[in-house]
Amino acid sequence: MLVVMKAQATPEQIQAVCEHIEQLGFRAHPLPGAQRTAIGITGNKGEVDRGNLESLSGVAEVIRVSKAYKLASRDVKEEDTIIGFAGTNASIGGRNLAIVAGPCSIETPAQAFAIAEQVAAAGAQFFRGGAFKPRTSPYAFQGLGLEGLRIMAEIRDRFGLRIVTEAIDNESLALVAEWADVIQIGARNMQNFSLLKRAGRLRKPVLLKRGLSATLEEFLMSAEYIMSEGNYQVILCERGVRTFADHSRNTLDLSIVPAIRRLSHLPILVDPSHGTGRRDSVLPMARAAIATGADGIMVEVHHQPEKALSDGPQSIYPAQFVTMMDEIEQIAPVVARHLPRGIHVAAEV
Repeated sequence: MLVVMKAQATPEQIQAVCEHIEQLGFRAHPLPGAQRTAIGITGNKGEVDRGNLESLSGVAEVIRVSKAYKLASRDVKEEDTIIGFAGTNASIGGRNLAIVAGPCSIETPAQAFAIAEQVAAAGAQFFRGGAFKPRTSPYAFQGLGLEGLRIMAEIRDRFGLRIVTEAIDNESLALVAEWADVIQIGARNMQNFSLLKRAGRLRKPVLLKRGLSATLEEFLMSAEYIMSEGNYQVILCERGVRTFADHSRNTLDLSIVPAIRRLSHLPILVDPSHGTGRRDSVLPMARAAIATGADGIMVEVHHQPEKALSDGPQSIYPAQFVTMMDEIEQIAPVVARHLPRGIHVAAEV
């Protein structure tokens, strides 16, 4: 169910409706919009008494939401969700495009700082890097753990880049939430529901990657797990699905971008690195992703990919990243978007 408040409803009226919903044994999810506040109701097993809610002060109407994913649906929130980061011009969603760039794994301080310096100079706003790596082989490089998080925190301090890194279990989730700006939940964990709920109880943006064979509804239902716990700062990421194709690592499903934008208010990024697994395919698919309406790109960049400890073949060189940024900057106005080159950290008052 969805309670739509009147445009002139006061904060006190909104709070009173939320409290009434909680007293009924349900959970209230207030989602402010540009013109109105909508309050989603979860926890109800059947119909909620509409008349009871419609009689409350400030309520315009009560609507039944038929979709399984309620809080992620545009039925609940018409306007696009925009996730901002205090003290900077960095944001995900809305008119500005977000660029998340960096190596697959944090290997050494020298490696991480060399890449961060170059992607920052080219105009990225976010730095990605794995401190905890879920690998297919137990003998592959598993990441530096806490030391990797510390290196990325130093990169944030030096270059102003916001940090995006993956949590692979409950233990690493607590560490990532402490050190990073955005918690990434990877494709292998897209349906790790206990991890999703724990991330939902945190008040930090979560970047959720699409599972290896997840449908659109399964993808949005995973986002719903996070949102149902009260965390509405969810970013979706298309990173390719597994098909019969053998010319690429995965099949990058760009058709999901307009589908998501039609059905959900959540921002969606595209990862052409994992989506293709091939360096020579990353730039063309990044261009295509922006043209389809993606809210930004998440891309792997390495200054020495031939020596990378993970995902070297799909990592682009810094010079290629500059080219990608130049091309996206040209495409952006065609689809009514803007690419802010770099991050502005607000001066302390």
